[in-house]
Amino acid sequence: MANLAIIIAEPIFTGDAMTTMNISLPETLKDFVDNQVQEHGYSTSSEYVRALIRNDQVKQAEQRLTVLLLEGFESGPAIPVDETYWQNKREALKQRHSTL
Repeated sequence: MANLAIIIAEPIFTGDAMTTMNISLPETLKDFVDNQVQEHGYSTSSEYVRALIRNDQVKQAEQRLTVLLLEGFESGPAIPVDETYWQNKREALKQRHSTL
C-alpha cells in the first residue's frame, strides 16, 4: 500500500489556507497517478488530484443545472419576461413591503 500526501486547497483561487490530506492507495493506483502526472503535464500528484476534484465539482454543477432546466421546462407554459413583467414584480414587492 502506497501513501500519497495530497495538498487539497488552492489559496490562489479560493483564499483558503493549504491543507494536507493523506490518501492510501494500492501500488497500482499510485503508479497510475504518477503516470498521469508525467503524461499530462501536471507538476505534482497533488495538482492532478485537485484537477480531478475540480472536474467533479463542475460535473455536479452541470448535473444540477440540467435538473433545474428540466424542472423549468416542465413547470408550465412559458410567459414573456419583459419590462411589463418586471414592472409588475416591482409593484407587487413595493405593495408587500408597504403593508409590513
